[in-house]
Amino acid sequence: MEQQGADAAAARRMATLASHLRPDPASSHPQMEEVSLLRGSICRAKGAAPGFKVAILGAAGGIGQPLALLMKMNPLVSVLHLYDVVNAPGVTADISHMNTGAVVRGFLGQPQLENALTGMDLVVIPAGVPRKPGMTRDDLFNINAGIVRTLCEGIAKCCPKAIVNVISNPVNSTVPIAAEVFKKAGTYDPKRLLGVTTLDVVRANTFVGEVLGLDPREVNVPVIGGHAGVTILPLLSQVNPACSLTSEEVNHLTSRIQNGGTEVVEAKAGAGSATLSMAYAAAKFADACLRGLRGDAGIVECSYVASQVTELPFFASKVRLGRSGVEEILPLGPLNEFERAGLEKAKKELAESIQKGVSFINK
Repeated sequence: MEQQGADAAAARRMATLASHLRPDPASSHPQMEEVSLLRGSICRAKGAAPGFKVAILGAAGGIGQPLALLMKMNPLVSVLHLYDVVNAPGVTADISHMNTGAVVRGFLGQPQLENALTGMDLVVIPAGVPRKPGMTRDDLFNINAGIVRTLCEGIAKCCPKAIVNVISNPVNSTVPIAAEVFKKAGTYDPKRLLGVTTLDVVRANTFVGEVLGLDPREVNVPVIGGHAGVTILPLLSQVNPACSLTSEEVNHLTSRIQNGGTEVVEAKAGAGSATLSMAYAAAKFADACLRGLRGDAGIVECSYVASQVTELPFFASKVRLGRSGVEEILPLGPLNEFERAGLEKAKKELAESIQKGVSFINK
């Protein structure tokens, strides 16, 4: 009997191996199926730590691929779903070979969106077209607005309680779009919808660290407002550790932080936008959200959320993350004259971007 049991176990293992090595010949177009190695989705390595279920929508794109890599490395992730309308099987096969705990599953195209989303704790959305030289984030609006609407309709149906991280540009408009979709579906919870502005903070910390000769990991610059041009407002008077910057340094740093995306677009000369640093920032923010979900205390990040810190319905500022998403929106703190002037400029442009997003859904 023991031998029979051992033989059966060996046969099961061989079947698992075979499913990796020999895709189903019945599929005339293997890319239209879930990746073959995922058909035995109950198979997983023993010893993997329990954690959270995370979906990346747009996982085969310039941001999505490195973000998938980084999330596969995160020990808080137990299941990682990779969705895209093209190339998802290849990315999934590649990422799935990493010997980390998360089980990876791939989903291709609109018919598999619901399967990709069912049961997720965190959904990260980098889907959409990237910026090219000469384009503003607003030029992307009509394409990416439609993509975000479709994906958020899926979230409302399949995982309405998930934390949603929106990366797709223009974030100043796509977060209001997501909110309107969720409102129409009756699932809107403002605490669970967060626009990812972490790249602005990452850039601010890096650029200020360079000027001051400090390790950027030890620098913390609050960045408020939005996630495009003049709506990005670094509060250089609140840099931690406290420092004294000249007005010339403040002007230079503010401009560089606001135009960091353009700096990369121009340097890549038509070959893409800020994908790698964005993936790093997105993974950093997603990790903060997961630590909040786990119940860790004192998780504070900047994010673009439904807010009452200004008269605008959405605004980026420091928030405290927890089990329900945004647990508290922190006050802006004291602003100097330069920052107050910048805030007025930011609010004017933000108001238009927010209205543009709301109107897109309610037209």
